[in-house]
Amino acid sequence: MKKPTGRLEGNDVVLTRRFEAPIEDVWTSITKSESTARWYGSWTGTPGAGNTIKIKMLFEEDGPPSEMHIDACEPPRRLALTSKGVYGVKLEITLTQTGSVTELRFVHHLTDRKLARDFGPGWEYYLDNLVAASAGEKLPTFDEYYPSMQEHYSDA
Repeated sequence: MKKPTGRLEGNDVVLTRRFEAPIEDVWTSITKSESTARWYGSWTGTPGAGNTIKIKMLFEEDGPPSEMHIDACEPPRRLALTSKGVYGVKLEITLTQTGSVTELRFVHHLTDRKLARDFGPGWEYYLDNLVAASAGEKLPTFDEYYPSMQEHYSDA
């Protein structure tokens, strides 16, 4: 089983990942459909702040695409998205580079911190997918994250 790395700050689930890569490479991994298809899911639509895209998530392959509004797109440092749907998920990713290392900070702004129990393990999974895809390694399986990480996010 994987060890959870995320934490709760108020109602926000916060996770970080580090990459031995230039910030522009990590930006491409989180914004280009061909790259996101390898670890999260492919998307269609017009990129850029104010636009809406449709994402076909990798793990939820049988489900309908999710619509996401691009709230902010500030290459290569910040991306903020809000889903259109039942949960109205608000996400924010910021990148910072120090030397040869780029740090990705992922924040899911929750309306209720109790939702972290279900969302936290999923984001751990997807971000570890990003790490594995970036390194050319085999992607982890969702069973390594859920339900085993639920307790961590319930107690956080």
